Amino acid sequence: MKLKRYYWILFATLLLWSDGSSSAWAQPTLPRPSGPIILSVSGAITRTNAPGRADFDRAMLEALGLKKLTTTTAWTTGEQHFLGISFDTLLDTVGAHGKALSVSALNDYTFEIPMAEIKAFHPLVALKHNGAYMPVRDKGPLWIVYPRDDFPVLKERKYDYRWVWQLRRINVR
Repeated sequence: MKLKRYYWILFATLLLWSDGSSSAWAQPTLPRPSGPIILSVSGAITRTNAPGRADFDRAMLEALGLKKLTTTTAWTTGEQHFLGISFDTLLDTVGAHGKALSVSALNDYTFEIPMAEIKAFHPLVALKHNGAYMPVRDKGPLWIVYPRDDFPVLKERKYDYRWVWQLRRINVR
């Protein structure tokens, strides 16, 4: 009888520790990409599919669930329409547990974004801009997009540096 109670306490503790999510239990590792890798996430993560990192192709990212975001940008005129994955969803998928993200573009431009900022503003990792996939020559294949029209503070110039286009790597610190 005492042993049975012990297992129930252990189960309840693990359930609370996992925040009630069963996906982490069902898949301790991520599937491997079958297409070209367009994003690698490394650092303080718990779920990987390559040594020390989680690699994603376009299909894997889209399978995480797409969200729409309509906002203005500092580089375009008028409202722009984006389709991509929630940064929060991406970080949950890899089991990120850091305080900051070092995000890098194909040209090695790197910027550090505090994790608290991701939680506050919920930016998008955009795959499509105005209905079309973004080619490398036009900010693609991935662009970090903030909902700047939802938060007036995001219109300050200092936030423009966080809109990393041609996103290739994220290192969770």
